[in-house]
Amino acid sequence: MEHLAIDLGGKESQICIRDEQGTIVEEMRVRTQSLAAYLKKRPPSRVVVETCAEGFAVADAAVACGHQVRVVPATLVRTLGVGARGVKTDRRDAQVLSEVSTRIDLPSVHIPSEEARRRKSVCGMREALVGSRTQLVNNVRGWLRTQNQALKKGGVESFVQRVKDVGRKGLELPGFVLRTLETVEHLCGQIKAADKELEGLAKTDPVCQRLMSVPGVGPVTAVRFAAALDQAQRFGTAAQVASYLGLVPGEDSSSERRRLTRITKAGSKQTRWALVQASWNFLRWAKDNDPVLLWAREVMRRRGKKVAVVALAHKLSGILYALWRDQSEYQLRRPG
Repeated sequence: MEHLAIDLGGKESQICIRDEQGTIVEEMRVRTQSLAAYLKKRPPSRVVVETCAEGFAVADAAVACGHQVRVVPATLVRTLGVGARGVKTDRRDAQVLSEVSTRIDLPSVHIPSEEARRRKSVCGMREALVGSRTQLVNNVRGWLRTQNQALKKGGVESFVQRVKDVGRKGLELPGFVLRTLETVEHLCGQIKAADKELEGLAKTDPVCQRLMSVPGVGPVTAVRFAAALDQAQRFGTAAQVASYLGLVPGEDSSSERRRLTRITKAGSKQTRWALVQASWNFLRWAKDNDPVLLWAREVMRRRGKKVAVVALAHKLSGILYALWRDQSEYQLRRPG
């Protein structure tokens, strides 16, 4: 079997092919968009790529052509020799990956399904809209402070109207502020449309429906969680899920000293953030006799609110995983 390593680029990619003995049999540059057609012409090989924006699309094309695929984590490639001694070129990177592949079976990250990637994109685009709106709102708030103007309290949906009310009371709103307010209004409409799309996606997905049976878990958390795990059977235990999402303590131990640190924050930052927000909602909406809520309140009493919320996010990740794995819904069980 040949070992075909690809150093992917936005426009062109470098290819290095070695035989089983490790001898280079071909090197060339190919347009990245033409890689699928190129892979169709090759005999079944082990295709090695690094995680990047184009990585999973190329991996899909390689699998469709009957190749074995290894998508190597970007955090691992430097330990394999990529960029060693301060020399890093596309050709050298492809050579290193193909050479290592002839010696060991390189570990591969999970290749997410097309549906998981779609879920992630829907959430990511919505979050980009929300982030843009927040930045613009904060800019207008900052300008109002320079004018020594106070703004009435209210939600972001009423922000534009509240600023215009200030203008009607004697403060002239300059053109650059009005343009920003128009953009905020437009973004509010786009975010509503994105929310509607996300809700529709969650309502038609049986997995998300099960996840949303947990108090405090809405469409954003459900879709984000489903996108991150992709397949529940990839994980053997709830502890593995929490570790995958970076919700477990780190460790700094040596010899007889053992010290646990803060959570590792590995994995998807967005999914971890969604679970933390769901935890705050759980504390607000769960029934008073819910055993999980009683447990969280006890942690809060002993360790404080912030620690309790992160601990609850850890527990919720396990609960959501169990509901998905067992194809069940959240049910309130009284302690004892």
